[in-house]
Amino acid sequence: MPRQIRLNAFDMNCVGHIQHGMWAHPRDRSMHYTDLDHWVSLAQTLERGLFDGLFLADILGVYDVFDGQPDASLRNAVQIPVNDPLLLVPAMAYATQNLGFGVTCNLTYEPPYTFARRMSTLDHLTKGRIGWNVVTGYLDSAARGMGLAQQPEHDSRYDVAEEYMQVVYRLWEGSWEDAAPLHDRERRLYADPARIHRVKHEGRHYKVDAIHLSEPSPQRTPVLYQAGASARGREFAAAHAECIFVNGQFRHNVRDIVADIRAQAKTCGRDPHDIKVFVGATVVVAPTDAEAQDKLAEYRAYASSEGALAHYSASVGIDFSRYGPDEPIRFVSNNAMRSNLEAITVRSRGSEWTLRKLMQMMVLGSRQAPIVGSPSHVADEMLAWMDEADVDGFNLSRTVVPECVEDFVALVVPELQSRGVMKQAYAPGTLREKLFGRAGRLPPSHPAARCRW
Repeated sequence: MPRQIRLNAFDMNCVGHIQHGMWAHPRDRSMHYTDLDHWVSLAQTLERGLFDGLFLADILGVYDVFDGQPDASLRNAVQIPVNDPLLLVPAMAYATQNLGFGVTCNLTYEPPYTFARRMSTLDHLTKGRIGWNVVTGYLDSAARGMGLAQQPEHDSRYDVAEEYMQVVYRLWEGSWEDAAPLHDRERRLYADPARIHRVKHEGRHYKVDAIHLSEPSPQRTPVLYQAGASARGREFAAAHAECIFVNGQFRHNVRDIVADIRAQAKTCGRDPHDIKVFVGATVVVAPTDAEAQDKLAEYRAYASSEGALAHYSASVGIDFSRYGPDEPIRFVSNNAMRSNLEAITVRSRGSEWTLRKLMQMMVLGSRQAPIVGSPSHVADEMLAWMDEADVDGFNLSRTVVPECVEDFVALVVPELQSRGVMKQAYAPGTLREKLFGRAGRLPPSHPAARCRW
């Protein structure tokens, strides 16, 4: 049987997400992001198209590195304004039966005790369809908003994350035994205190002495997503993540990252195939190649290169307004998203990147070169990525909403199904069961399993 493709829609509770400037297109509905009907309709379209999930990004802070101020981000709605992604999930889950939801939450500014309850609540309300994208943040503007001078150092944030994971694992997996909830009306016993355990943790960064506030949810620990591709990020992902999100313009670069993650997972005692890898992609599809190129040309008229540079400057911690058009971009160690800068410097394999070259790639207001063509061509490209880069699927970012999703569901999904690489129906069970075809709990090889009673 051919390898089955996995699909997430990649979105954010904001106007402008990845393809900057598309909100100005007359058919775009991104400005309806404050309307629940907008999100419910999206979720129902994705479920009709048998997508595995909706991956909701999030950011704390504002992109203010470009030209040393937030003006370019504010003019172009570069992930500002942005609302909380978690509050969207219950409505979308109520309107669907199978679609999963991966939500981004920054552990740097969220105490593990309250966060664990929030995830358990969503796991209950979605009937086991929630995932957590584990991030540590990268913006100094977020740190200042939280009362700090700047972000903690890049690698030290992962040291904090390691301890954070141990605390939430113990709360989710070790506080309530499976048999603790009795729900016994006759004896008037809701729960058995003898089967509920206090979590005591006193570490370098966190101190907890508490019982988990929620009874066991369908998955207990949500499906764990992670998007760090730096050396330290890959180490963390190999130990903890079930779904890993990577970006890259070139398949050989992504293949090297995936191989390293899978090798490190094996070193950690995990099955490398207990990890699903999703690569970021943008698709512009139409019934024919010519029509798709016409659509791309139409979209390009609204792309914002200024918005794209404001986003990328903050992502890598470099003010590109200070670069000349043909000045080589060099790696500078900082506390931003190190993997994004490594991709065009350390891992560029002799291909020197300049601002001019970056601008040429920003055809739709991002660095992500789109896949453009007929359903057959798009399917060919996606399967080539799977074969050559060893990825399991894609996080598909939006262009013009909702037509980009509707076009993909109407045109590309049937093409993938006809090739036998995409499911015809959802499997039963929780998000973890659908993704991995096994019980809804994490496998014994995962570090969370060591926290179980």
